[in-house]
Amino acid sequence: MKNIAIIVASVNKNMQLAYNIQEVITELGQKSDVINLVSLNLPMYTSVIEDEKGIPSKVHDLAKHLQTFDALIIVSPEYNGSMPPVLNNAIAWVSRIGDDFRAIFNQKFVALATHSGGGGMRGNDAVRAMFSYIGANVLSREIINNYSKAYKKETVVSVVKELVGLS
Repeated sequence: MKNIAIIVASVNKNMQLAYNIQEVITELGQKSDVINLVSLNLPMYTSVIEDEKGIPSKVHDLAKHLQTFDALIIVSPEYNGSMPPVLNNAIAWVSRIGDDFRAIFNQKFVALATHSGGGGMRGNDAVRAMFSYIGANVLSREIINNYSKAYKKETVVSVVKELVGLS
């Protein structure tokens, strides 16, 4: 049985998509946990804050939690053709723990999902670039929903099966 983190970088439609994905994961006999980055309310990463206050305990807790998963699904909307700041910020903080900024994500398999007011593909491209750079293996197939492209359970089933098979 695989344990999959569903990391959500927004609320509303993306949170609903995360719960739909979690339902599929459960139906396929796997474990999952939804991690809401918005509710963590992490401070904005800057080297000044890190130097003055250190790495927040919430970031250490998040990093430890992420290490327990076999694979990740990132659910995030497109913000101005890129990723939401809350996702970039969380990864910036987590990458500061330890000597190897890739340690938590290196060789993990990652799937991307979005519900976006726009197309969502540019946002996923930005997320793909970041996770590839920090050592993750990002699946080529994506879950993309928007106001003109409805949720398709069969797509989620296919992506989750691929993720489980690879991780």
